[in-house]
Amino acid sequence: MNQLIPVFTGDVNAGIYLSVMAAAAILCFVVSEVTRNYSQVDKLWSIMPSFYGLVTLLEYPSPRIFLMTVMVTIWGFRLSYNFWRKGGYSLIPWKGEEDYRWSILRQNPGLKGRFRFGIFNLFFISFYQHFLILLFSSPFIVAAMYPDKGLNLIDIAAAVLMLGFIITETISDNQQYRFHKLKRNPGLSPGEYSESLKKGFLSEGLWRYSRHPNFLSEQAIWVSFYVFSVAASGKWLNWSVSGAFLLILLFAGSSVFTERISSGKYPGYAAYKNEVPRFFPRIFRIREK
Repeated sequence: MNQLIPVFTGDVNAGIYLSVMAAAAILCFVVSEVTRNYSQVDKLWSIMPSFYGLVTLLEYPSPRIFLMTVMVTIWGFRLSYNFWRKGGYSLIPWKGEEDYRWSILRQNPGLKGRFRFGIFNLFFISFYQHFLILLFSSPFIVAAMYPDKGLNLIDIAAAVLMLGFIITETISDNQQYRFHKLKRNPGLSPGEYSESLKKGFLSEGLWRYSRHPNFLSEQAIWVSFYVFSVAASGKWLNWSVSGAFLLILLFAGSSVFTERISSGKYPGYAAYKNEVPRFFPRIFRIREK
């Protein structure tokens, strides 16, 4: 297996990671096809990186891998909690709320029909997304390839950056959750998010400066995590950057699709798009406000 993937070098057993990834992808594909709930990968998204970290820590223990596992576990607990409170998890594991975007995609003429969407489910939803999770978790593998390289200031910087972006993602997710709660129960707290409630979409809090502060934070978290591989390898650019890069592309496409839906639902969303950047806030405008 290692010979098929030359970038996994040294004493690191790539087969462990690939076997876990393939098993998880097959499980998600089978369960989603049987239940017609296509959010099975979503349920594991916040769990798999921590599992890869635990596997690495047990097989190739080091202070760096321990720190990386702790940081990813903090991220995973927070994201799992956010997914749970929105109804994503259920006592029956294969149930729970399905992401609304999958039902919209099922109506796409190119994907309509059980067979065509099943192919899309197999290759993109199940296998590609699990492979992407493995890729953006791959700094664990790079760290395992350099077991004698001790912790340094770059590791500390990576951990601080990652923690900072976990905090901003928590704030933005909490604001979004609160807004949708008020949207369902307008009398819950009169005056709170009043401007956004009139528009129908969140445009206050961090969402005043970025249309997707949670997406921005999530991408930044995994770019920060990549920095651990820099600390381990001593190289600013190594193969594990592919995970963060592909994740950024995924969020770029996902945000376009999400905004297309929002633009069709809310008349004021076009003006909001013109006023507020998709991801990166306009720093000078923030200072003016």
